[in-house]
Amino acid sequence: MNNCLIERYGFSDNDITVLIDTDPSCIQPTGKNIRSAIKKMVRSAELGDALFIHYSGHGTRLPAETGEADDTGYDECIVPCDMNLIIDDDFREFVKEVPEGCRITIVADSCHSGGLIRDAKEQIGDSTNTKIQEQGNYHQDSGSSFGFRRFLLQRMEQEIESRGIHIPSAFRHRRRRHHEEEDKEEEEEEDDEEGRDMEDGTVKNRSLPLSTLIEMLKQKTGKDDIDVGKVRLTLFDIFKEDASPKVKKFIKFVFNKLQHHGGGESEKQEGGFSEMVGSLAIKFLKQKLNENEEYAEPAMETNVANNQEVYAGAGKDSVVGGGILMSGCQSDQKSADASPPGNPGKAYGAFSNAIQLIIQETDAQVTNQELVLKATKLLKSQGFAQEPGLYCSDHHLHRTFVC
Repeated sequence: MNNCLIERYGFSDNDITVLIDTDPSCIQPTGKNIRSAIKKMVRSAELGDALFIHYSGHGTRLPAETGEADDTGYDECIVPCDMNLIIDDDFREFVKEVPEGCRITIVADSCHSGGLIRDAKEQIGDSTNTKIQEQGNYHQDSGSSFGFRRFLLQRMEQEIESRGIHIPSAFRHRRRRHHEEEDKEEEEEEDDEEGRDMEDGTVKNRSLPLSTLIEMLKQKTGKDDIDVGKVRLTLFDIFKEDASPKVKKFIKFVFNKLQHHGGGESEKQEGGFSEMVGSLAIKFLKQKLNENEEYAEPAMETNVANNQEVYAGAGKDSVVGGGILMSGCQSDQKSADASPPGNPGKAYGAFSNAIQLIIQETDAQVTNQELVLKATKLLKSQGFAQEPGLYCSDHHLHRTFVC
């Protein structure tokens, strides 16, 4: 992708920052370093500039803290090499800071990347609840994989997981088989894609399941009591001021409520604080504050305008008009990694590869919409189950890719 930007779009090598974990001499793609590089790029932008971010790596998604779903019902995240997650709300804030008269294109070749810019308009794909409603897919007989029953079941799962209760994957599989028989073949294809051999190489997905993330956090911290309800708390515990702003907002909100209510019976007021943030969060933060009164200090400078901002990102009144997201798959899908025949060490993202092939084929004369549609068709012809998405304003839909 680096060579593509230079050779096809005239970017200067001096203006490109590469973060990669396969070369110790390069800047490592930690959460802090990725955020710092994006902020530097955005803040140095001038009128007419075209900004570009390409992420190729692991992705995951976290259940919403409360069951108050955002556009997709989850926090979609990319997973830096140190596991300091960068959340969809963070990308939304990056895009909001882009100066007027500039545009920023984000290519996210990672699992669960659909909806990675919170509140961006979904032009191609079916990851967001808003799109589902617009298409009328709440009807049980719609024939859509996002039908009425699936929607209710997803919300039920989200409600349960947001309370810190893990749903075994075996139960999820049985539920899908019983209620969504039409999705069975597609899901099995995605599962089979992991590690399968293709005629032109080997394929594996880039998903970091929540259960795997939790196990990795346990190893990183040496603590065995981490579960779904403690992921955000653990991320703050590890990374403190370098944690995601969304994580720090959550910590600040819990801290302020504890200070106000004292964690007693009065928590049941204002909509039931214990229900909203979960008893695990309250207990965890209480314990940390007892050990260190200044524990939450790194989160205190974070601005929290309202409760909605803590749970589901900022409100819809602020439109993310300057951002363009091309996701390698939908929010509930996996993006594939592929490698050439006989060379498994030289892996590449299937979506990233498709984009570069199309740019070469069209001599870089391709719109955002055309690029995603062509990539979808190409990936399908290559045997990949993932369905890329496009999120942007109507203004950017038919504009040329990147610049």
